[in-house]
Amino acid sequence: MSKWARHPPSARRVKLLLAVIAACLALYAVERWIGWPEFLTLTPERGSRVAR
Repeated sequence: MSKWARHPPSARRVKLLLAVIAACLALYAVERWIGWPEFLTLTPERGSRVAR
């Protein structure tokens, strides 16, 4: 924060930072209220092993 106080970022960088934070909050809200889609969940198959 002291670096930002001494050398403030450009308006474009501040907008980018706010957009990233907003995207993270939106993803969190969707997962929290709607839930994680079943088709995106990885479920291991029974008996599948990596051959050595």
